[in-house]
Amino acid sequence: MNFYIVDDDPEVLTILTRLLEEAGHRVEAAPSALTALKQIPLSRPDCVITDLMMPEMDGFELIRKLRERHELADVKIVVLSAKGYDFDRRRAKQLGADGYLTKPIQRDTLLEAIAGIVSNQMLVTYWGVHGTLPTPGEAYVRYGGNTPCVSVEIGDEPLTIFDCGSGIKRLSDAIMERGAQRLSARIFISHTHWDHINTIPFFAPLYIRGNQIDVFGPHQGDLTIASAISAQMESVYFPVTVREFGARLVCRDLREERLEFGPLRIDTMLLSHPGTCLGYRLSARGRSICYITDNELYPPGSSRHNTRYVEQLTAFVKETDLLITDTTYRDSEYPSKADWGHSAVSQVADLAARAKVKRLHLFHHDPDQTDDAIDTKLRETREALQRLGSDVNCDAPAEGRSLSI
Repeated sequence: MNFYIVDDDPEVLTILTRLLEEAGHRVEAAPSALTALKQIPLSRPDCVITDLMMPEMDGFELIRKLRERHELADVKIVVLSAKGYDFDRRRAKQLGADGYLTKPIQRDTLLEAIAGIVSNQMLVTYWGVHGTLPTPGEAYVRYGGNTPCVSVEIGDEPLTIFDCGSGIKRLSDAIMERGAQRLSARIFISHTHWDHINTIPFFAPLYIRGNQIDVFGPHQGDLTIASAISAQMESVYFPVTVREFGARLVCRDLREERLEFGPLRIDTMLLSHPGTCLGYRLSARGRSICYITDNELYPPGSSRHNTRYVEQLTAFVKETDLLITDTTYRDSEYPSKADWGHSAVSQVADLAARAKVKRLHLFHHDPDQTDDAIDTKLRETREALQRLGSDVNCDAPAEGRSLSI
């Protein structure tokens, strides 16, 4: 790729140029925004990386003027600044920046972050794929035994996290290993059953001052999502209370609605599960991911089969790039566990085929299902899709697996 760097600090120019060239990219650079404004229309780079605080013309003005040039509409603009305030980040985005990164420069994370912004992709990582309770032991090594947690990285947008089962401890460890950086994250809780919230106290970024963590989820009657989190950390249950959190924590109750965060949109839908449970559809950069757990799809012939609900859910997940959904049971296991709030192979395959999703990922495995049992369930789901004449790409992701959407 072709990069153009704008920074009045010669040391930053030298370091950035070397990093990008060592990664195989072509680089041009300028020590001032005025010079860059003259040269960028001629060089037509794929991406401009600019500082904000510069003499004569600052980075904000450079972004504004570049976005006025229609011939540069496809050029990505990434801010790299020592200014880490949300106000500056929002202003840069409003003017047309595609991404916002903060100094100091860290080689591995910087190149990864720039690649994420430029590629327009969403990085999905699984940290826990089982349901109900963690399942340690040799029989659970390949898929992992942690309970639900999935993260989605979208450029420099705040980290998106779905659910806080025991898998969030692995995510927490990964974040802390990257070094002390300010973290902004949005956590979307499907519902407040234990396996989806009880590892929140072990998410280390919550204890770090300067971090911003927003938690969204459905209220349960009069119990707000904030109260549910706080209650499980009262001293009778846990030695540390929410009062020990150093991060700025904001909780918001959700219903069926639409949320918009700049280029990212979240739609919610009530699911078929005891209590109040929400499914999420995340849309950004022309792509979408649906996180649908826990959810019971009753088979046709059941007195509780709801055709209208199936149609609504089909429309909700229609043609999504990735459907992550509750496939707790094999068909042979389901009859003895009906009304427990979870789905089996045939109904999941039918949903994916009807909705013409691009990828189907089986999720929330029964704790009694070993690696071999999940292999069998995956094979049965693929066979069910084949019988339906569907070409949906079906898989059962393991803990630690990442894929780009």
